[in-house]
Amino acid sequence: MTKIQETADKIKNEVCQVFKGNTDVVDMVLACLFAGGHVLLEDVPGTGKTVLAKAVAKASGLAFSRIQCTPDLMPSDVTGSSVWLPDAKVFEFRAGPVMASIVLVDELNRATPRTQSALLECMAEGQVSVDGSRHELEKPFFVLATENPVESEGTFPLPEAQKDRFMMTLSMGYPNEVQEAEIITAQRSLVHPVEKVKAVVEKDDILDAMKEAVEIHVDEAVLAYLIALSRASRNDLRIAAGISPRGSIALYKVCQAYAAVQGRTFITPEDVKLLALPVFRKRIILTSDSLLKGYNAESIIKDLIEQVPLPAFKAHL
Repeated sequence: MTKIQETADKIKNEVCQVFKGNTDVVDMVLACLFAGGHVLLEDVPGTGKTVLAKAVAKASGLAFSRIQCTPDLMPSDVTGSSVWLPDAKVFEFRAGPVMASIVLVDELNRATPRTQSALLECMAEGQVSVDGSRHELEKPFFVLATENPVESEGTFPLPEAQKDRFMMTLSMGYPNEVQEAEIITAQRSLVHPVEKVKAVVEKDDILDAMKEAVEIHVDEAVLAYLIALSRASRNDLRIAAGISPRGSIALYKVCQAYAAVQGRTFITPEDVKLLALPVFRKRIILTSDSLLKGYNAESIIKDLIEQVPLPAFKAHL
């Protein structure tokens, strides 16, 4: 068992004590964490988005903070602000909740575009700028944002630049009957089950896992397949804006980390095929004609994945 798989298994086992939904989602969230990306959890209310985010944060043993987005949330409420100290006659920076390793941004689409833009710098550059001063964020820095796609009142659509900064957009879906029974019976407690989650790894374990992930081998045939998927999105007449090189890089990195989480030292074409949908989901823009005809991004991406043939591949051992 590799070091990164051992770290991932420890976190996953602890998280799954309280998160009873689709456990494949946990693997993908951890892959994003180890790949240095960010995750948008998009699903209907009550499916466990916040529970999953809090459980991963607690099990990882990293500094954690939560931002509850509302229309009146200001950028300074996220990044922090400079406070005047009369006695010392100086300004002192008071850090905001974004100055943590894992940041849960709950209901991101309830924040105004101005506040969302404050998060954009954090996610893209790992820093915040306040009153002309630059402040480095924690390493690792991992944003887990949630969004309810069925609500429109009191919400603001995410700009394309913001969506592009999320490495993956994941949806858990509803639990099956057994999982739902476990979720309900777990509530027979005076405290929420997520409060019982313990840190099972340390910060250095996460940093070591991130270093190991970038060493995962990528065969030339697999890389060519990955690029072919991105290029197919740019040539599809139903799509106004296809996958950018940043999207290709995101898929490349998360495939490396996902393979490592699975205990492999190489990625396979199946890894690329599996992860292409959650990586591409928020990165393509459909033409107005496609929207009028009832197409959606997910169905088109699935079409592209089926159209591009899997390459001949020999495992790198």
